Amino acid sequence: MTYQEINGVRVWGAPDPGALSQARTCAENGNVIQALLMADHHKGYSQPIGGVMVYDGQISPSGVGYDIGCGNKAVRTKLFAADIMPRISAVMNEIARHISFGVGRVNAIQVDHELFDDPDWAVYAAVGKQEHDKLKSLAREQLGTVGSGNHFVDVFVEEATGQVWIANHFGSRGFGHKTASGFLNLAAGREFLGKAPGEHMDQPPVLLDMSSELGDMYYRAMRLAGRYAYAGRDYVIEQVLGIMGTEADFTVHNHHNYAWKEQHDGRDTIVVRKGATPSAPGQMGFIGGSMGDISVIVRGKDTVENRDSYYSTVHGAGRIMSRTQAAGKMNWKTRTRSGGQITDVQMKEAVRNYGVELRGAGTDESPFVYRKLREVLDAHSETVEVMHELKPIGVCMAGANEFDPYKD
Repeated sequence: MTYQEINGVRVWGAPDPGALSQARTCAENGNVIQALLMADHHKGYSQPIGGVMVYDGQISPSGVGYDIGCGNKAVRTKLFAADIMPRISAVMNEIARHISFGVGRVNAIQVDHELFDDPDWAVYAAVGKQEHDKLKSLAREQLGTVGSGNHFVDVFVEEATGQVWIANHFGSRGFGHKTASGFLNLAAGREFLGKAPGEHMDQPPVLLDMSSELGDMYYRAMRLAGRYAYAGRDYVIEQVLGIMGTEADFTVHNHHNYAWKEQHDGRDTIVVRKGATPSAPGQMGFIGGSMGDISVIVRGKDTVENRDSYYSTVHGAGRIMSRTQAAGKMNWKTRTRSGGQITDVQMKEAVRNYGVELRGAGTDESPFVYRKLREVLDAHSETVEVMHELKPIGVCMAGANEFDPYKD
């Protein structure tokens, strides 16, 4: 057994006191069956990142968080390293030029999708015509855009085979953010589009009974936002495959900010994973490292420990330095930062030495602010096995001075 139980919370890896305290707060509210922390855990808003809460008949909009359906899509292409390395710089330039990165960005080309005829848009119509029209318009504008923060489009080489992979990481964009804030408002008796009051990181979770009208509405809206995130990631991968002139022959696609209806030990549950990857036996998942580290494709094991984890594992390497610590405090009037521990020169040198073509990114996403992925995965050796190990050769993210309001 590679986990420990601390005050009722199952913890993989070294416990972070702040995240453990948040998990305890979550466990003390509502119909909680089990609280868990994956090895990449750290503090988040209300529910910690890398935190898993298992509920009986309840769902937590604050637990799912503001970036509903955030996750990854990874595909193996028909290219090999020799096909891409001579032109990787040009490929990354094209990705940066054709894929929209940054907060509030809209796609230059309107992307039509059957999703916009989904019956679950009726949830927003039930809230109000203004709310429905505003969110649907925003969703149309932003479908296929990536956003900022730690969201990316990466190109990899699998060292064991030389095959080229593509992966992305983002969620439901402004549509998901407004959905989350809207239902948090409704849960507190405020208007859906009202301005939410300031929140603090250690506040108790917001809980909705699944049997209630509001709980059912949130669940349906969350699922729609999840399908929207899937559609966006599909679109971006297709664009990058087109840029590279190839096709995919293998795909892995998963959320890691979401709530699932699952059966465990013969019992119906709601599993809220916030920065945690589902890992049922045989299920494949993508786990990203930093821009100067490997990423992996994993497969869930059929073990007692994986059952004990409620079929959950890490979603990344885990942050060890806050954004402000790394990049400093931003003055939005002058668009300059001060007080950061990591310089742009340090970041670019580290990434260059690792053999990565970098486009965009700030020092708050540098390799220095994350744990090493292998160390984190070691703590989950009894829950998942690594199937493919991928080395990044190209990383594309939003620019350094992009504001990221989408709290984890």
